[in-house]
Amino acid sequence: QVQLVESGGGLVQAGGSLRLSCARSTRTLTNYHMGWFRQAPGKEREFVAAINWSGGSTYYPDSVKGRFTISRDIAKNTMYLQMNSLDAEDTAVYYCAARSPQGRILATMGEVKSIDYWGKGTLVTVSS
Repeated sequence: QVQLVESGGGLVQAGGSLRLSCARSTRTLTNYHMGWFRQAPGKEREFVAAINWSGGSTYYPDSVKGRFTISRDIAKNTMYLQMNSLDAEDTAVYYCAARSPQGRILATMGEVKSIDYWGKGTLVTVSS
């Protein structure tokens, strides 16, 4: 059973930084696309960043480009999301996600229906 476990959420002041982690329970997802989504109260789940686990290529939507950085440590089987210059609009539950590529490009990972596995989420609260 695949498990994705997020950690690192918490309360941070506007302008601050936070690093989220996503630990994978299995090493069988070798060529998977991995990514982060977030969901604020009353809003739809929003795509934040994606990384190709094997090759390391990344993709970001314009909303976070330049502020967020996704990375992975293959040895630790863990993915990270470094978030800088946070503001109140970044307040949300952040979810780790994984999907089998199935010939799709990384930029399409924002399609929620394409995700195979979800973590339970970690709450990030940015105070203004």
